[in-house]
Amino acid sequence: MINQQPVTGLELWQWRNEAIQSAITHDISPVEVDWLLQEIAGLDRLSLRLESFKAWDKVQTQISLAELDQLWQRRLHDRLPVQYIAGVTPWRMFKLAVSSAVLIPRPETEMLIDLAVAAAVSGGVQSGHWADLGTGSGAIALGLAEVLINATIHAVDFSPEALAVAKTNAENVGFGEQVKFYQSSWWEPLESLKGQFSGMVSNPPYIPTDTVLTLQPEVLKHEPHLALDGGADGLDCIRHLIEVSPAYLRPGGVWLIEMMAGQADIVRELLENKGHYCNISIHRDLAGIERFAVAYTTV
Repeated sequence: MINQQPVTGLELWQWRNEAIQSAITHDISPVEVDWLLQEIAGLDRLSLRLESFKAWDKVQTQISLAELDQLWQRRLHDRLPVQYIAGVTPWRMFKLAVSSAVLIPRPETEMLIDLAVAAAVSGGVQSGHWADLGTGSGAIALGLAEVLINATIHAVDFSPEALAVAKTNAENVGFGEQVKFYQSSWWEPLESLKGQFSGMVSNPPYIPTDTVLTLQPEVLKHEPHLALDGGADGLDCIRHLIEVSPAYLRPGGVWLIEMMAGQADIVRELLENKGHYCNISIHRDLAGIERFAVAYTTV
């Protein structure tokens, strides 16, 4: 996006006031307005809080005020996520590019990285090859690259559009060399490295097909269903990863996934019944939901 026309501080102040009122009317958090202005107009929190920008002769914006308002109307009436309007979202220490080709990375998924590090240290597998299967925006792959500095991260996604976003993010945050990208399905492009992976992390589609249709409109209407729909019971992809992963992981390798509320007992049972996993543990997110499963391949 490039600046299309000058905007005065007064014009932007007036737009902000109207946008905040419309957000409240449409049951949208008014905090989104200021976050959007931080991203689109480069305003800082203090300027917004004090409204000091109102007196500025010119504010540099990435898009025109008319285009900003048009996009905001889509936020109100079409429930377009604000992250897609800005084209970015914060995640861990990064600012990641996002588009409708990828899921917007959620804060709870940040815990996957902390769990991966703890598991890697516990199992002595901080280096070597790690996989992020279903990488989407590349958030998990980049999170792993930041903390597992001696590992090579292999990021796979079926969607070429998603992969393009992930590659852009890797270049933007300086991990273009450490993270390798593959357009394919799950483990398929990594066959030459079978048995060599220190760890696998995935946030796969895990929502039951019927449940997808009940999701909030921001998700249902705008986020890619390919990354949401996990089949009839939501576990199709997780079953596949449980079944196939032991062939790719080294003995003692880490298997780590995100899942939805209510799936933990079944996932634990599937891992136990496979017979190739040990030290299986379930971890809760900050809301207390059993969200993550960690296991190690048997030695």
